[in-house]
Amino acid sequence: MDNNELAGIFRRIAELLALKAENRFRIRAYQQAAQNIEHLGQNLEDIYKTDGLAGLQNIPGIGHDLSLKIEEYIKTGRVVSYRKLVKEFPKGMIELANIPGLGPKTALLLAKKHRIDSPAKLEKAALAGQLRTLPGFGAKKEENILRGLDLKKKSRGRFLLDEAAAQAALIVAELQKLPEAKKVLPCGSLRRGQETIGDIDILVIASKSERIMNTFVSLPAVRNILARGETKSSVILKNGMQADLRVVPAKSFGAAAHYFTGSKAHNIHIRQLAQQKGWKVSEYGIFKGNKQIGGATEEEVFGKFGLQYIPPELREMRGEFEAAAKGKIPKLVALTEIKGDLHMHTTATDGENSIEEMALAARELGYEYIAITDHTQSTRIAGGLNEKETRENIRKVKATAKKVKGIAILAGAEVDILPDGTLDLSDDLLKELDLVLASVHSNFKMPGEKMTARVVKAFQNKYVRVFTHPTGRLLGERAPYELDLEQVLQAAKKFGIMIEVNSHPARLDLTDVWCKRAKELGVKIVINTDAHSTDQLQLMKYGVLTARRGWLAKQDVANTLPLRQLLLELKR
Repeated sequence: MDNNELAGIFRRIAELLALKAENRFRIRAYQQAAQNIEHLGQNLEDIYKTDGLAGLQNIPGIGHDLSLKIEEYIKTGRVVSYRKLVKEFPKGMIELANIPGLGPKTALLLAKKHRIDSPAKLEKAALAGQLRTLPGFGAKKEENILRGLDLKKKSRGRFLLDEAAAQAALIVAELQKLPEAKKVLPCGSLRRGQETIGDIDILVIASKSERIMNTFVSLPAVRNILARGETKSSVILKNGMQADLRVVPAKSFGAAAHYFTGSKAHNIHIRQLAQQKGWKVSEYGIFKGNKQIGGATEEEVFGKFGLQYIPPELREMRGEFEAAAKGKIPKLVALTEIKGDLHMHTTATDGENSIEEMALAARELGYEYIAITDHTQSTRIAGGLNEKETRENIRKVKATAKKVKGIAILAGAEVDILPDGTLDLSDDLLKELDLVLASVHSNFKMPGEKMTARVVKAFQNKYVRVFTHPTGRLLGERAPYELDLEQVLQAAKKFGIMIEVNSHPARLDLTDVWCKRAKELGVKIVINTDAHSTDQLQLMKYGVLTARRGWLAKQDVANTLPLRQLLLELKR
C-alpha cells in the first residue's frame, strides 16, 4: 500500500471534522498523523507485518485508535468510519474538495447551496463566468478554480517519479535473475527523469524471450495482462501503471534504448537527420538501404551523426543537438559528487528522527556535512520553534556535532518569509545560525507582484543564504504560487542567494527549465532532500536528476563543494 493514500484519508477526516466543528484536539490528531505518515521513511504495511499494532504505535502521533484504523486499511483497503463520515455531507462534495485550491468549505458551499456537485459542473460554471457572481467568490477565485481543475486533469494517469522508479526497480530485479536476460534497462520518461511518469518501459537484450515474458506477466505486482508476445508484452500493475516490456537482440540494443527513451520530439529530429543522409533509423538500428550500419550502443547512434553523446535527461529538444554538434554537452552533476545535504528536519519539529540519527545516516551515505534546519515559529502545523526554542536547538546541534565524529553538523533553520517579506526570527538570532534557509509557507494566493516583492525583500536580509522549494508546488495537489521567477533569479544573483532544488518527488522544485536559467545567470543551486526521516535522505537522487535535466554541472551546485569551500560560499 501507498502511505500517501492513508495520509490523504486522515487529512480528509480532519477537514470534515473541522466542518462539523468537532473537538479541535481530535482534528489536530488526524492532521498530525497524516503529516507524520507522509514523512515516514518506511511503508506502513511493512511496519505492521513486522511488529503489528505495537510497531504502528511507535510512529509519532499514532495512538491506539489511529493504529486500529491503519490496521483496518491494510487488511481491507478502507476505513469504515471515514466512509460513514463522508455520507454526512452532500454528494460530490468530497470530489470537489480534492480539486487543488478549492478546499472543503468552498466545496461544501458549492454542493449544498448551488447544486454544483461534480468537477464537470464546476468547470462549466467557471468557464461561463457564473462562479464570480456567487457571494464570496469573484473573478480571481474563479480563475484559481480553473487552474486547479486544469492541474487535476494534467495529473490524471501520471505517477510521481519515486513511485514509478520503485515499480520499475522491482521489475528489473526479477528479470535480472533470469540467465536469458543479458541486459535490462528502464527507458521512457523514467530514464529521462521527468517529474511525473505515465507508464514504464523496460528493455531487455535476449535471444530467447519465452521465459522472460512468462516471468514478466506473472509478477506479483501485475493486476491485468494487456498483451503477451515474443518481443513485446504489456501489463497493468496493481498501482494502476502500465508497464511494457520489449526484447531485442544485442545488435539493436543501442537503437532501441535511444528510441524507447525518447522524447518524441528528440526522436523525430534524429530521424530527420537520418533522412538527410539517406539513412533510416528505428528501434532496430541505423540502416543504409537494407544494411544495418549502427545501433548496437547509444554512443554509436550519436557517433554516426557526428554528435557528442547526449545523456537521457537532456533529450527534450532544448538545444541538445546544437550543443552535441559543437561538443558542448556539459559533464552533468552526479549523485556521487554531492557532499552534503543542507535541508532536513528532526524530532524538534516535524521530523521522525533525532539530530544524531540524521547525522549518522548521512555519514553512512558518505557525506562530509549536513545542516539541521528545523522549522520556525510561523509554521505552526509543523511545530515550528520560537526564538527561545531555536536557541536551544542550536545548542543541541552543536553538542551533537561534538559527539558525532566523521561528519560536520551545521546549525541552521528553515525560516518563514512573512507576507511583508520580513523573516519570523530576529536578526540577532539569525546571525547565530550557520545557515539560514528562507521559505514561503503561508499566504500562497498572494498576487504575483506582491509575492515576488515579498521574496525579493527577504533576499535583502544579509543572513539569508538559500531560498527553498521556490514555487511551493506539490505535484498534482497544489499549483505553484504566482511568482516572477525571472525577477527572483535576477534578485538571487544580485544579493548572492542560492536556490534550492528540493528533491522530494512531490516537489522537484526548482524545475529543470528554471535550473538551466539559473545556470545561465550564474546563480548557484543547492540540491537538498528536505528529509523528515533518515530514509528520506535517499531522495537526493531525484533532485540530482532534476538538476541534470537542467543542464547543471558539478560547479553549478554548491553542495558538491568540500566543507571548507562550502563555508566560504555560505558567507555573503
